[in-house]
Amino acid sequence: MDKQQLSKDILKLVGGEENVDQVTHCMTRLRFNLNDNKKADKATLKNTPGVMGVMENGGQFQVIIGNDVPVVYNALVGNMSKSPNADNASSGASTGEKKKRNPVSALFDFISGIFTPILPAITGAGMIKGIVAILVALEWLSDTSSTYIILSAIGDGAFYFLPIILAISAARKLGSNMYIAAALAAGIMHPTITALLANGDTTFVGIKVIAATYSSTVIPIILAIWIASYVEKAVDRVTHASLKLLIVPTVTLLIMVPLTLMTVGPLGTVLGNGLSGGISWLFDNMSIFASILIGGTMSLLIITGMHYALLPIIVGSMTSLGYDFIIPLMFAANLAQGGAAFGVGLRSKNAKTKSLAYSTGLTAIMGITEPAMYGINMKFKKPFIAALIGGAVAGGFMGIVNVKAYVLTGLVGLPSIAAFISPAVSTLLYALAGGLIAIVAAAVLTYILGFQEENASEPVAAPVAEPATPAATTSAPAVTEEAKAQDEQVFSPITGEVKPLSEVPDPAFSEEIMGKGFAIQPSEGRVVSPINGTVFSLSKSGHAIGLVSDTGAEMLIHIGIDTVKLKGQFFSPKVQAGAKVAVGDVLMEFDREQIEKAGYTTITPVIITNMHQYESIESAGRTTIKEKDLLFTAKA
Repeated sequence: MDKQQLSKDILKLVGGEENVDQVTHCMTRLRFNLNDNKKADKATLKNTPGVMGVMENGGQFQVIIGNDVPVVYNALVGNMSKSPNADNASSGASTGEKKKRNPVSALFDFISGIFTPILPAITGAGMIKGIVAILVALEWLSDTSSTYIILSAIGDGAFYFLPIILAISAARKLGSNMYIAAALAAGIMHPTITALLANGDTTFVGIKVIAATYSSTVIPIILAIWIASYVEKAVDRVTHASLKLLIVPTVTLLIMVPLTLMTVGPLGTVLGNGLSGGISWLFDNMSIFASILIGGTMSLLIITGMHYALLPIIVGSMTSLGYDFIIPLMFAANLAQGGAAFGVGLRSKNAKTKSLAYSTGLTAIMGITEPAMYGINMKFKKPFIAALIGGAVAGGFMGIVNVKAYVLTGLVGLPSIAAFISPAVSTLLYALAGGLIAIVAAAVLTYILGFQEENASEPVAAPVAEPATPAATTSAPAVTEEAKAQDEQVFSPITGEVKPLSEVPDPAFSEEIMGKGFAIQPSEGRVVSPINGTVFSLSKSGHAIGLVSDTGAEMLIHIGIDTVKLKGQFFSPKVQAGAKVAVGDVLMEFDREQIEKAGYTTITPVIITNMHQYESIESAGRTTIKEKDLLFTAKA
């Protein structure tokens, strides 16, 4: 691939040099601060060979490149008449990101940052509710038995105490104290206060307290913790260091619990009920229209990140109404993307394209759509249109038969079918029928519309990173593609808790666009080599390390998300690019507590970026792990 030409194409498609205020890069992507994001041609960029994806985060325009990003960055800067590096920007420009931050993008980022970490808790609880529903429906469990009561409590617990879980997550995102936030949420949910409010005519220091129920609610606690973060920081600024532990939490709670009960909570309850009621009214009165519209545009919302705005509505509907209408439409849209990819596989004359289309189509119907969307459907354009139409057709069917989701699951695909189980078995059958309609409609329409394969003899590029080319931060040559891949054992570079990539709050990792592997939530601030090989790249900010093993596996260790913005602060590299390393050699030390205090998560993806040379990833099965323990095996 001609990196010079790619850099010119990217510069043109982001709106030209005059639209670029700043541009930097991390280990995987170019990070632009554009004067006007609307001038960037996102659709064409996403379909540009060499570009793995495009996303906007907090007003920053990011172009995902993969391991070759240093080469593309150097070529891009070389084609510009000015130096747009953020490090060299004027003081006015250096604050450009904050000044130009799009409020809507910032809101989506905030919502995503709150809900993504808590999804495992509410997904697990939701699945248990689904299992209980199955057992009752099959009459294997009585709904009056103590076993049923205990299992129901396990499933309902995370939802009943959702305000406490959300308070912790929101405080972490806002950089305030998570435990003060949890205490605030516990205060408004205390059984005594709940009973007091239920009786009505409650006052606090002579001021009327409006009755409201806060269990299972979303918006009231988010508003409360947002305001509390300002109160806490204001009190912290004016309190002497020796008294902070005593004064800050005391004053924050004394101000915020009554304020939440009297104003913030009731307002949030009204807003939450209004959103849930509005969605319910829309589907009760305009069900078919709403279902067609949302089913047909859901993939577009996912690409832009706007689907994060639906999370509070989904959770609010699930907790207040007991069901949700939006998840079935996500189900239809995701399966339609898989169907369109299958259609490409059926029509394509290229063996590599057929293989990629079938494999990414399968992952799409399992709930992971990005590989199919970016690697196949959007690349050939017409299949993506077919997928949107397939989602709309299936959505319309689900609107007609009134399909609802009763359980909140993680990935929305075939594995989440338990979400549609209810006392009425027809709901499950209708959901399966709708999914089949989405797949068939998108596949058939793709086959009929056709698509243009450029150079049919050339393989379609898969949405995975290419081997790195030596650049400013690289000095070791990558292993050639011709080298036969071998099974690669990858040992843990960090001590901590093993997480699936789906829990990483960044689509480039969570959707496995960059590659496959696992993430680790560190309990210590040290990174060691997970393989025997060579350090082929080390980011200037120290947050990411690229490695190539002696047998050809290319790896990326990415410490935290968006930690590139720390510009090396709290990171201490112990090796340089080009260094030979063995399993257990220290690569990096970092101050985990300071990074998290600065508002960044330290969850660390450990991935194989040249997965096209491997068949699969096999987990070692650990949930907690120490340095040099086996993490996973890449099977050739």
